[in-house]
Amino acid sequence: MSNLTLPPELIRGCAQVFAPGAALGEIECNDCGHINDTFVVRIESPRRARIVLQRINTHVFRYPLELMRNITRVTEFLRDRALAQGGDPARETLTLLRTAAGDTLHTDAQGGLWRAFPYIEGAATVQRATHADQLYQAGRAFGRFQRLLADFPADELFPVIPDFHNTPLRYDALASAAQADPLGRAGEVREELDWALARRREAAALQSPLDAGELPLRVTHNDTKINNVMLDERTGEAVCVIDLDTVMPGSLLFDFGDAIRTGVNTAEEDEPDPSRVHADLDYYRAYAHGYLRSTGASISPLERDLLPLSGRVMTYECGMRFLTDYLLGDAYFQIHRPRQNLDRARTQFQLVRELERLEPELRRVHSELEAELKTEPED
Repeated sequence: MSNLTLPPELIRGCAQVFAPGAALGEIECNDCGHINDTFVVRIESPRRARIVLQRINTHVFRYPLELMRNITRVTEFLRDRALAQGGDPARETLTLLRTAAGDTLHTDAQGGLWRAFPYIEGAATVQRATHADQLYQAGRAFGRFQRLLADFPADELFPVIPDFHNTPLRYDALASAAQADPLGRAGEVREELDWALARRREAAALQSPLDAGELPLRVTHNDTKINNVMLDERTGEAVCVIDLDTVMPGSLLFDFGDAIRTGVNTAEEDEPDPSRVHADLDYYRAYAHGYLRSTGASISPLERDLLPLSGRVMTYECGMRFLTDYLLGDAYFQIHRPRQNLDRARTQFQLVRELERLEPELRRVHSELEAELKTEPED
């Protein structure tokens, strides 16, 4: 066992609920996640296998039953689609394990809520792309996720974090935090505040057409980092999209934009020196290529037109969230050093400037890809 954050007997007891009668082996703690407690439990018999066991953070996810209902509906829908297309649903989508009573959640003696999935063998995640093909594969995975769910009734999903990507509300929250200024920090970030608050019009660039019904309401993942895509360890190809906790109704532009925000930045998210922040155009092209190849004709003309803008808006939104948290005393995002949230905000804002500068190039990339994809088969 390694770095277990909870008592081993508690973890084993919960694992046994999802694998009744199985002989359990080693337990490993997965410390890559920032929200839920995640463990990989080896099963020695009746056959050797592994399961992923998670305790849900109910401070972040206050509606766990609704969250699990979302995941159940989406994964079952994806499973049916994979079967209909001759695929392997055991690898192409997450599969929820159930208790003997048929439940997807187990409550331990302390009130903790647990769930489990079979471990997808022969596949792994990367925390950050090291070459463009990884971004291409991530684009394929999230594009396929979007295409397969294109006719899922998104409005029937529960908004587990309401207004998560409502950028105008994030703008209002920043303005309110600056006005309240409970810790007297607004003066030192006046330049960042003036820059961010001068962009009110851009804050509404995606939300307004969504509210007006000009953009279709879709199933969105809402956490489209590359480490939420399992890649085949042998071929490097995308296998499965994971971490479905924030699956909710929204716009596919939220997902595309957030993938660009996290995928093309050449610097760390909390880089103290904004001059080191650049947008990698090759990475952008790779992700957009994979995404558009997989979504195919399932996205609308307006969605296509707004794709180059979406990365900028989602990056701007995230920067506002970091700056708001800094003004309010770092209450939401965990920090490991003073001013880390301020560095995060400055990094995001610099990336916005980079994406703004590159917008003609981004639109050229999309035009070229549209022409290329007419001769390429869809995934």
